[in-house]
Amino acid sequence: MSSTGFSAGVLRSGDTSGGIVDHRLARRMLINQIRLGRLRADEVCDAHPELLRAAANVGTVTEVTCPVCEQDQLRLVTYVFGRGLPSHGRCVSTAEEMQKLSRHGAERRAYVVEACVSCRWHHLLRVHQL
Repeated sequence: MSSTGFSAGVLRSGDTSGGIVDHRLARRMLINQIRLGRLRADEVCDAHPELLRAAANVGTVTEVTCPVCEQDQLRLVTYVFGRGLPSHGRCVSTAEEMQKLSRHGAERRAYVVEACVSCRWHHLLRVHQL
């Protein structure tokens, strides 16, 4: 299975004009708040059951260990929202599927979420404008 940690090149076949919003700084701040004891793990480990199901079944396993439980590898799940797609979005599991959606011409956004199937940690990593 191809990785769903898409680069801009995969999304636009080399064209990076779509734009990316990266949320790694917010992630780092949240993890620091947990480690400093200002937030409890149960306050942030509340992933929706559908996200966990997608992570377990079609998510791309990463090399990154969960920063909260430190027991499992994080998985990436990508959802695409936009005109012509269901209101709940579409879970995309391959680069080929993402390329097909990005060629459609309609304005769409891809949301890449990391999730831990063990402790239910989740965080929005980045948003790609397709």
